[in-house]
Amino acid sequence: MTEKTPALGKTPALDRIQTPADLRNLSVEQLRDVADQLRAETIDAVSVTGGHLGAGLGVVELTTALHHVFDTPRDTLIWDVGHQCYPHKILTGRRDRIRTLRQGGGLSGFTKRAESEYDPFGAAHASTSISAGLGFAVSRDLKGEDDRNVIAVIGDGSMSAGMAYEAMNNAGHIGGRLIVILNDNDMSIAPPVGAMSHYFARLVSSQGYRSLRKLGKGVAKALRVEEAARRAEEYMRGMAMGGTLFEEMGFRYVGPIDGHDLDQLVPVLRNVRDGDNGPVLIHVVTQKGKGYAPAEAADDKYHGVAKFNVVTGEQQKSKGGPPSYTKVFAQQLIREAEGDERVVGITAAMPGGTGMDLFAERFPDRMFDVGIAEQHAVTFAAGLAADGMKPFAAIYSTFLQRGYDQVVHDVAIQNLPVRFAIDRAGLVGADGCTHAGSFDLGFMGQLPGMVMMAAADEVELARMVATATQIDDRPSAFRYPRGNGTGIEMPDVIEPLEIGKGRIVREGSRIAILSLGTRLGESLKAADALAAQGFSTTVADARFAKPLDTDLIARLAREHEVLITVEEGAQGGFGGFVLHWLADAGLLDRGLKVRTLTLPDIFQDQDTPYNMYEEAGLNARHIAAKALEAMGQDEAAAERIAAALAAG
Repeated sequence: MTEKTPALGKTPALDRIQTPADLRNLSVEQLRDVADQLRAETIDAVSVTGGHLGAGLGVVELTTALHHVFDTPRDTLIWDVGHQCYPHKILTGRRDRIRTLRQGGGLSGFTKRAESEYDPFGAAHASTSISAGLGFAVSRDLKGEDDRNVIAVIGDGSMSAGMAYEAMNNAGHIGGRLIVILNDNDMSIAPPVGAMSHYFARLVSSQGYRSLRKLGKGVAKALRVEEAARRAEEYMRGMAMGGTLFEEMGFRYVGPIDGHDLDQLVPVLRNVRDGDNGPVLIHVVTQKGKGYAPAEAADDKYHGVAKFNVVTGEQQKSKGGPPSYTKVFAQQLIREAEGDERVVGITAAMPGGTGMDLFAERFPDRMFDVGIAEQHAVTFAAGLAADGMKPFAAIYSTFLQRGYDQVVHDVAIQNLPVRFAIDRAGLVGADGCTHAGSFDLGFMGQLPGMVMMAAADEVELARMVATATQIDDRPSAFRYPRGNGTGIEMPDVIEPLEIGKGRIVREGSRIAILSLGTRLGESLKAADALAAQGFSTTVADARFAKPLDTDLIARLAREHEVLITVEEGAQGGFGGFVLHWLADAGLLDRGLKVRTLTLPDIFQDQDTPYNMYEEAGLNARHIAAKALEAMGQDEAAAERIAAALAAG
């Protein structure tokens, strides 16, 4: 740790802060003590829980200054993304629970309205803060609550999304009072912070400057040269401070200022708080990982961390085992690209999370990180596909939701062969409902012409990458979960799949389990337990949610008493597609008993993946119990199977 970081357990200044109100009468020097101890507390807490570290350390002083200057929660403070909010949680009465971050029943890793009145708007996706802040500001004005401030803190790449600029454009048009703080920690959109920048920031936020500016406007208007004067001032300030873009959008620009210097932050925030109406953007320059040497040295590796040793910075290594699904995808995509120069990769600010960093190492000219801009990523891929390339858009399921209109309008309607690699499908554990891949089976499978696949294991995933490479006449998608594969041996040659064809994995006679995705392993466990109780069970891997393998489904329906579908997706997905086809085909008329197992119709909070699937009812004992229920068996039979499964 740096010299300024206090020893763990010695936080007398922070101990006196129970709510932000306790910060309001402190001097800047006292605030510095609080900030130093807040940084130490954040480091220690995340070392225990894991989570997002670098971004939070970068806003320690900013968080302290904001709660010192503004009257939160009456003044509305909105954090973009929310992964930078751990210091905020500590200062807002949640310090005693901070070591429950991202755990079952604990604090969310993001802002959450249900958690605290200091979290007025929940966020875990990027670039929402200015839009939400404008909503709060307009609501305030309509209510006549003129003494309330609305502050939106955006940064860490979130300004690369078009939504942020849409919101700023609208805010500039409306012209109401809104404070936006741009936390610039790696974007380099303005000159370095220095004494001259500090001087200009304090100058343009001060009452004296605003009075002089108002007087100058009056003189210019009287002389009928106001437009020329406006432009002259704008360009002078733009040359000095780099804020012309924001001024053009209707914001008064202040900055850049050093986001770690409370002597600069506090007076600028006060000046803006007490200033005129209208939107203001304060440009604050910070350093990710500030105050913790390992995070400063490698901010990319300390953006999100596992549990770690505070002294050495060494992160807890995952247990050895099979490669992650993400890595399997990346390795197979590299093989495909080696054989076809038209294969290109696209990601939206998640090269490491999607495995596209590995692809970029091998093919730096054929991988494109478009920033936090999923809409652009999809249509960019569509343009590539329209000109004969083979684009793979690797986007988390939960983030692909943001580009859905483009999937429909720019890809599906035009029948363009964009390949969607949908990572983080299903439940994701500690990141909770905001990052769960719950809905892609439904929203992608509903699109005419779409090929929708789900991998049961790592070999199947590799085969789906190979399959998608060969699909040149329509769009395709394949989904796979977070985490490691099953450990199955990878073949030397990866063969593509026949489109729309599943496979029988185990033959039986009375019960049929039709699984889509990685619940196949749990389905096989359920079949073993059912067989031990005398219920012969078939297990099939559907592979495709669209087009359905109707021959396979018809066979399962005709040859079994009960058909259970299992998927890691919300209601209205694969099970719904199967039921619709069975009804249309008349295969429900003879008394076939069908049950669909899906994710529950709730947003599930964070927990371990196992516990989340327990809550969802998608583990082996639930699959077996649903089959027994359909067979008319009593609860005792289900309890015997549950006990057998628990015993291994």
